[in-house]
Amino acid sequence: MVCHVVRFQSSQTKSSITPQWGVLVGNNIHPLSQSFTSTAEFLNSGKQEALELTKKTDTSKGIDIQAVKLLSPVTKPCQVLCQGANYRQHMVESGMNPDDKNFNMIFNKSAASISGPMDDVVRPAHVRLLDYEVEMGIVIGKPIHESTQINDHNIGDYVSGIVIGNDVSARDVQVPQMQFFKGKSYRSFCPVGPVLCLLEKEDMHYLHNLELTLKVNGEVRQFDVTKNLVFKPAETLTELSQVSDINMGDLILTGTPAGCAMRVPPPAITRLSGLLPEPVKWKLFKKMQSKRAAYLQPGDIIETSIRSNDSVVDLGKQVNRVV
Repeated sequence: MVCHVVRFQSSQTKSSITPQWGVLVGNNIHPLSQSFTSTAEFLNSGKQEALELTKKTDTSKGIDIQAVKLLSPVTKPCQVLCQGANYRQHMVESGMNPDDKNFNMIFNKSAASISGPMDDVVRPAHVRLLDYEVEMGIVIGKPIHESTQINDHNIGDYVSGIVIGNDVSARDVQVPQMQFFKGKSYRSFCPVGPVLCLLEKEDMHYLHNLELTLKVNGEVRQFDVTKNLVFKPAETLTELSQVSDINMGDLILTGTPAGCAMRVPPPAITRLSGLLPEPVKWKLFKKMQSKRAAYLQPGDIIETSIRSNDSVVDLGKQVNRVV
């Protein structure tokens, strides 16, 4: 049985008060008996209560979800590890040949970029090419401190649940400066939640059967299904275990579908631009990209959702305004 968990505060509560955790059933939240200061603490000490509460909850009772402020169910400090170009069509729009790109692209975001599912996305004053990337996020439930072979049979030992993540990106920093970390790590650039869906071992098949949707101002910009991930979660965790310690509560973003605002010119133009002096090349890049109306502007509303087509898994909806 899957279990949908949220982290929240009363709308009238001071932000200094420890947030609560609860099980979400329908539109009602059923609080857990304890408070937890981090995702790792919740997974270690509160997960079992949440699973038990899901089995016996009276759906007619609880706190109305509209009466609270929903927070990210992934807390900092933690690692935010990311996969790049992990859907075939996104590789194409990123200027890669999917038949040549046979490696798993890994990078990271700062945990300082994590924000709530309803929080504003703040565009820094110097950024003009602000992009969006809906992604399935995997939340680690067991530390991995040595090279470990992970497969679809044992992945439930290491993964506790899944969340929505939006890998917001400043393309005019990321690309010309060749700095993924900086271009993707400004504060508010990683809305997470609202739901942390806990998966038991028999539920891990849902990792391959989730529909991702992102809309901007009501227009669908991205849609795909996680079965189309090129490098699957188990394969990725195996590779990550060879180069990094991964801890309980860490977040792995698994890549975004096609439909981002950024478009790379055709290969012939890209090759020609490589002959230009660096300042000229990147000035031309910014000029061409700035003509694309798809980049996010102040006032835009981003809506993201992830769910299974049988509705058993529903990670809720993020609604973020760009300011």
